[in-house]
Amino acid sequence: MEIDKAIRESDDRRLKTKYNNAIYVIKRALALYSVDEVAFSFNGGKDSTVLLHLLRAGYFLHRVEQSCSNGILTDFPIRTIYFECTSVFPEINTFTYDTSKTYGLQMDIIRSDFKSGLEALLKAKPIRAIFLGVRIGDPTAVGQEQFSPSSPGWPPFMRVNPILDWSYRDVWAFLLTCKVQYCSLYDQGYTSIGSIYDTVPNALLSVSSTSSKEKFKPAYLLPDGRLERAGRVKKNSPLECTHSPAVNNGLDGVNSQKNRMFTASVIGVGDEILFGTVEDLLGPSLCGKLHSIGWLTSQASVVRNDIDSVAEEVERCKSTSDMVFLYGGVGPLHSDVTSAGVAKAFGVRLAPDEEFEEFLRCLIGDQCTGDRNEMAQLPEGITELLHHEQLGVPLIKCHNVIILSATNATELDKQWDCLIELSGSDGFLVTIEPFSAKRLTTTLTDVEIAQPLSKLCLEFPDLYISCFRRCRQGHLVISFEGKDPCRIEAAIEALCKKFNPGTFSEVN
Repeated sequence: MEIDKAIRESDDRRLKTKYNNAIYVIKRALALYSVDEVAFSFNGGKDSTVLLHLLRAGYFLHRVEQSCSNGILTDFPIRTIYFECTSVFPEINTFTYDTSKTYGLQMDIIRSDFKSGLEALLKAKPIRAIFLGVRIGDPTAVGQEQFSPSSPGWPPFMRVNPILDWSYRDVWAFLLTCKVQYCSLYDQGYTSIGSIYDTVPNALLSVSSTSSKEKFKPAYLLPDGRLERAGRVKKNSPLECTHSPAVNNGLDGVNSQKNRMFTASVIGVGDEILFGTVEDLLGPSLCGKLHSIGWLTSQASVVRNDIDSVAEEVERCKSTSDMVFLYGGVGPLHSDVTSAGVAKAFGVRLAPDEEFEEFLRCLIGDQCTGDRNEMAQLPEGITELLHHEQLGVPLIKCHNVIILSATNATELDKQWDCLIELSGSDGFLVTIEPFSAKRLTTTLTDVEIAQPLSKLCLEFPDLYISCFRRCRQGHLVISFEGKDPCRIEAAIEALCKKFNPGTFSEVN
C-alpha cells in the first residue's frame, strides 16, 4: 500500500509517530464498528485529504490483519459524505469530485445544511460513527477526544478524530511525503479554506512582484503554523461594532482607541503571598506598567494555589476587563495550577502543545518530554503562543487572558517589553492616551476638606481624585488623574476657590 510504504521509508520520526497513532485510532474504530456503520466527512481541504489517505491505509492494514488482503487495495468501501454548498470555492468542488473518481469513493452528496443533512442521512443509513479531520486549534475541536459522542441536540453518532493532535506542520509533512494530490488553492497562498466570502490568500505568503497581480508562495512554506487561519476574513458582529468602553471616564464618546478607556485585571496566584511568606512585588509593578500605557487597572487580586480559585477569578475578570494578566503558579510543581485554572474558566481541557514542548526541551533538556512534561499541557483550542526573540519560552495568551511566567521584577520588565513590542502588530495591548496627573498638599484636616472634595468628585466624574498621607502627622496629599489635562486644571482651580489662598501647594 503506497501510503504506508511512503511513511515507513521516511526519516521523519515525528511524522511516523503521528501516522502510527492515527492508524491505531482508525483500526480501533473499524474493530468497534462494521464498515457499513462508519462514514467519512470529506470537504476537499488539506485536513480531510490527509484523513482520506490515512483511512485508505488504515482500512488496508485492518484487512491485512484479518488476512483478507493480498497487499493490494482495490476498493475503499467506507461511505464518504460531502456537504456541497453555493459558497464553496469551485476549485474545492473540482478537487473533491476528481478525488472521488480517482479512489472510487462511495460519495453521498448533501446540499442542505450540515445538521439537517446529517439527520436525514443517519435515518436512511445505519451509520454509528463518522471520521472527521478535526485538529486541535480548530474552532470545533474544543473539548473533543479521539472518540467523542456528538453534542447534545445533534443526532447521535460517535465522532472519530484520528488527526486531533496533528499540527499544521504534520499535515504538510504527510501530504508532501506521500506525494498525494491536494486542492490547487493551497499552491496559491491559501492556508485555511472556508467559503468564498471569508477566505483570502494568507498575506504572510505574499511575494513581492513587479506585476500588478499579487503572487503568493504555496501553503506548505508558511513558517509559523499557528498563523494558518490568518487568511480568514474576520467579520465583526453587531456587538463588536457597537462595543462601548468598560469605563467612560467622561470622554467625548468618539469611537477611537485614543479616546477609549481600556481596563485590565491583574491576578496573582500563590499561597506564599496570602500567608505573608513573601512580598508581592509583581502585582504593583504590573499595575504601574499598565497605567503607563494609559490603561486602567480595574482590579488586582491574589488567589490561592487552587484550580477552582484561579478559575473563578479568571471567569469573573475576563468578562469585565479588556485584558486579564496572571502571574505565579506556572511550572511543573503540584502548586502550579494557573494553566489548569484558566482552562477551567474557559470550559476546555488541558492538552499537550507540541510547539511549546519543543521550546521547553531546548530550555531544560530531554527531561521535558512526554507525559512527564506537565508544563506543556496548555488550554486546548484557545492557546496562542506569543514568540519573541528575547524570550526563551513564548508567553501564553488565551483569548483576553495572558499568563506571565515572571518570578521577579527583572523578568517581568523583560516580558512586558516583549509584550508591548508584540502587540504593536496585533493590537491586543494597544498604547493609548496616557494619564495626566497633578498632586496638591495641604495642612487641612480630613474633616475640613471631606465635604468640598465630595462635591468636587460629583462635578468632575471623569477624574480620579484620591487622598492619602505618608504618615499620620504628615500633610494630606490630594491626587488628580485623568486623560484631559485641562479638566485637571479646572478641578484644581475649583477646589482652590473654596479655600483661602495658599491653602494648597503643588507637588512635583
